[in-house]
Amino acid sequence: MNGILRGKRIDVAEAKTLYTKGINLPAGTHLLDSGGDVIDGLILGTDDGDPDLIATPVEHSLTLVPWLENPTAQTIITLSDQENVPYAFESRNIAKKALSIINDQGVFPVVAVELEFYLIHDPDALSVSPRHGPVPGTRLHQEGPQVYSLEDLRELDPFFNQLKKNCELQSIPAGTAISEFSAGQFEVNLHHVDDPVLACDQALLLRRVVRETAKSFGLGATFMAKPFMESAGSGMHIHISLKDQEGENLFKFDKSDQTGFNKALQYAVGGLVQTMSEGVAIFCPNANSYRRFQPGFFAPITPNWGPNHRNVSIRIPLSDENNVRIEHRAAGADANPYLVLAAVLGGISDGLKNNTKPPQMIAQGEIIDPEITLPVRWETALSVFEKAKILPNYLGAEYSKVFLHSRRCECDRFHSQIGNKDFEWYLRSI
Repeated sequence: MNGILRGKRIDVAEAKTLYTKGINLPAGTHLLDSGGDVIDGLILGTDDGDPDLIATPVEHSLTLVPWLENPTAQTIITLSDQENVPYAFESRNIAKKALSIINDQGVFPVVAVELEFYLIHDPDALSVSPRHGPVPGTRLHQEGPQVYSLEDLRELDPFFNQLKKNCELQSIPAGTAISEFSAGQFEVNLHHVDDPVLACDQALLLRRVVRETAKSFGLGATFMAKPFMESAGSGMHIHISLKDQEGENLFKFDKSDQTGFNKALQYAVGGLVQTMSEGVAIFCPNANSYRRFQPGFFAPITPNWGPNHRNVSIRIPLSDENNVRIEHRAAGADANPYLVLAAVLGGISDGLKNNTKPPQMIAQGEIIDPEITLPVRWETALSVFEKAKILPNYLGAEYSKVFLHSRRCECDRFHSQIGNKDFEWYLRSI
């Protein structure tokens, strides 16, 4: 549910059982909170005795694990019952459900994911700090965001070379890497694939590969949405185009329209705008996620759209006629890619079905000062999700209830904690 990988370690001798019969795994594994704990008041995984389901490998997902000393492989597993019915509360199956709905409309998405993350390196510090590039010949740290820094990429060339090799061994189509808008922040782009669920598999595995590769260089890596208050947040950007049954891109330029784009793209954007508030609880699944919403950091605060503009939530990237696509920028890097995909597909599907018109387009280069209209507090986002009318049709009504209950439980647990900030602000003066 939280996009956190969990599983089992099995011996090679047991692999045959996994591939022929499957192995048992508790159903509640998919319903834990971010800390790996069960959810209060949720019968599933607790009062029901946490029954096992049958775990079987996802086809073509067997790959090497290059960062371990002993030869090791991994595979993605999926759960089903004894009648081979897929587990309804597995987020990967939620993505497949949403995909099947939009496929039934004769629409076939092509998807790529971009992920931003921070590298961490300051072992002597008393607090968590991002990696800063050193000033050559000194012990000083380079100041400033250093976006697109070639020096950072050069200094980390061994890390990125190893990351590329590890991605290749795990069949993750990693492409461009850049130094992002804050010290220690980087982005890795994945290539477009015509299997959207596979794109989510790759995004989830990329997060693990980045963390494990960083460890081998004495670094930490985090995909928290806002690990450092004065630095840019980290996002998960979903690039999506649509093909028809003949393989033609449905999104096109249209010079006769004042937006410059055809109706299919406009209706897709309209659906995404209409459902964005409903989906914030998915795009921002934990307490830290909401710290990302600040003006001036390219974070989405209102459901606006436009071409080649990074201050909008739905961006139409610069492209040629054959590659017109939508970039959905609302999700944090900490989000569950399967659920994000389901929400994005749901918005597009509903927009196409109902010819939903988008709001006025933000022109390329237009200077904007948007107001905050999205629910940018966790409790508010959950309340909006509870009243959602569109996305439950794609997530499933029962899954939506379980998701809401789970997120509210974690929200309550987080706010019941007393952290250092309470002492720093109040202990001495009150």
